[in-house]
Amino acid sequence: MTGRAGPGVRVLVVEDSAVVRHVLARLIRDDPRLELVEAVETAEEALRLVPLLRPDVISMDVRLPGMDGLEATRRIMAECPTPIVIVSDSSTDPALRISMNALRSGALSVVQKPAGWPVDAAGGRAIATQLYIMSQVPVIRHRLHYGAVGPAVEAPPPPRLRPRLVGMAASTGGPQAFSHVMGALPAGFPWPILLVQHMGAGFMEGFAAWLDTQTRLSVGLARQGDVMRPGHVYVAPAEAHLTLGAGDEIRLNHAPPVGGQRPSANALFASMARVGAGAIGVLLTGMGEDGAVGLRDMRRAGGYTIAEDRSTAIVHGMPGAAERIGAVSISLPLEQIAPHLVAIASAVPRLPLAAGMEGRRP
Repeated sequence: MTGRAGPGVRVLVVEDSAVVRHVLARLIRDDPRLELVEAVETAEEALRLVPLLRPDVISMDVRLPGMDGLEATRRIMAECPTPIVIVSDSSTDPALRISMNALRSGALSVVQKPAGWPVDAAGGRAIATQLYIMSQVPVIRHRLHYGAVGPAVEAPPPPRLRPRLVGMAASTGGPQAFSHVMGALPAGFPWPILLVQHMGAGFMEGFAAWLDTQTRLSVGLARQGDVMRPGHVYVAPAEAHLTLGAGDEIRLNHAPPVGGQRPSANALFASMARVGAGAIGVLLTGMGEDGAVGLRDMRRAGGYTIAEDRSTAIVHGMPGAAERIGAVSISLPLEQIAPHLVAIASAVPRLPLAAGMEGRRP
């Protein structure tokens, strides 16, 4: 099934279901940014065609006859590195831990498979946009390449800053960005980290498990009532806002989406604003504007706010929105964010978290 000729981003679809293959082909043909070069049923056929067709991006299913999509992803990234988006049904065989294994294999992102035609307009645009954006990401043998970690930026934090926790948020391109930042933080990092990543509901547990393998910190899904511990990363679970409660306990709630997002970066950052100079907010790559207003709340309350610079952000939408409204204390390339946090930790006296929390169960 070949696609139309044209100047768009060249997409190879690998999907064994004829119905879903047809749906994806329609989504690609209907998007002027994209060009369908081929749609195939097996990983073996994809491996044969990738070096011949040289697609700009691949839409890859996981469950395929013969070789599965995860092994195909590993093979492609080792032999002919190409941006790969896993398009999968999160409800099938949760034991696959699709997101963890997909990211570990070298895929750039994981999106929910469309159920049939016609596809919800917003859902169709989201898949097409993911393919388009990820086609622009340079990949070299299994991972993004941002260059070596640079030195800490010589930009002193505000004199009243007394951090005791960090909030981070991202959307499109976030898994790789988080891996880069978390992987550069030392095991003795002195503060807990609350983390929001926009991702399909069925993939969050796998994402947290994968991120735990990328860093010396301890990473897991946040639970209601968790009392935060230094050096621990608390990932917002699916369909719940992650916020800071009284006594530095974690609060999860299922209030309506904020700006179309749940979990919402705005909800997290706004809740952190109450600790003023005790909070650091970090906003990384992502589409849209989630996090900008909450980051502004933090900065106005005396917190320190960092946005990923345009030079490294896969999508500069979220950090760019924060910059435009004056929510950002400093914008940094991705490779400088972790060294800057470590420099702040070295320069600023450490304050304890809420009284009585040390030694309590995470």
